[in-house]
Amino acid sequence: MLQILLLTRQHNREAFYCGEQELDEYLKKTARQHNEKGISRTFVLVDTEKSARILGFFTLAGCEIVTADLPPKYAKRYPNKAPTARLARLAVSVDRQRKGLGGIMMVEAMRRTLSVSENIGIIGFFVDAKNQGARQYYEQYDFIPLPETPLTLFLPLVTLVSAVEVLGK
Repeated sequence: MLQILLLTRQHNREAFYCGEQELDEYLKKTARQHNEKGISRTFVLVDTEKSARILGFFTLAGCEIVTADLPPKYAKRYPNKAPTARLARLAVSVDRQRKGLGGIMMVEAMRRTLSVSENIGIIGFFVDAKNQGARQYYEQYDFIPLPETPLTLFLPLVTLVSAVEVLGK
């Protein structure tokens, strides 16, 4: 059975390989330290039968954005700077890619972000796509590219609520 857990020492980070060196290195060298320092939270997808093996991971963080960078219809709604949540990283083990695990983690990341929004104010959910293919992946979840930086995408809070209702079923 698949389960999403906060990254701990018990998880085998060294064996994880997604094909993107930057993501592999982050998981192996930095993610747990950031968890401990409160900088971000990294969650791992594991199979409960082999709970030390990481099938995928995602990292969530809080951030502040300059609202002038948003598409105009959103920028005018907010003050100059506004709090948001960020999907800082999302990766699936190379041997498990294209099997729906990224979608499972995306829905969980959205749920957790929505939970945060119920307790502190945020205007939405951001992600920085690594490339055009990643951008297209996020756009299927209704993320909107920013006008000046099209690999940075925004999911307004109202869309996040709807997405969790639809995808979470």
